[in-house]
Amino acid sequence: MTQTSESVTWLTQEAYDQLKAELEYLSGPARALIIAKIEEARQEGDLKENAGYHAAREDQGKQELRVRQLTQLLERAKVGEAPEDTGVVAPGMVVTIAFDGDPDDTMTFLVGSREYVSDTLETFSPQSPLGKGVSGKKAGENAVYELPNGKKSSVKILSVKPHRG
Repeated sequence: MTQTSESVTWLTQEAYDQLKAELEYLSGPARALIIAKIEEARQEGDLKENAGYHAAREDQGKQELRVRQLTQLLERAKVGEAPEDTGVVAPGMVVTIAFDGDPDDTMTFLVGSREYVSDTLETFSPQSPLGKGVSGKKAGENAVYELPNGKKSSVKILSVKPHRG
């Protein structure tokens, strides 16, 4: 389960452990590897025209960004707690929708952080067009959201329930 708001991210123990292991690898062994790669490239001479050096530094920057993202995410994580069953679409809720009100064209997904990958559910961020469109709605209500091509699409909320992992 996962809920991301400005202050808290809800995660299952499994998701928390997976992200913590990634952080530990990036902060330890992966950091040592990238430092060694930079040092090796530095030994090749002129840094202005050393593509290997610049590529390694770019990789280091991306890796350090991911370390910061994971650190912040895990600092505000709450593990093992589901959101309340309010019946309102919000992060941490599993939502079933019907496209254009067609009961034969449905989709069930989790509204939550893209950091969490569910084996059984697709995850849509609350900031995504669909996530924004359905947020705050209840079962039985209609929602409209904008497609990437600028057109609008409507869905009917069929059910809303907390994700229980």
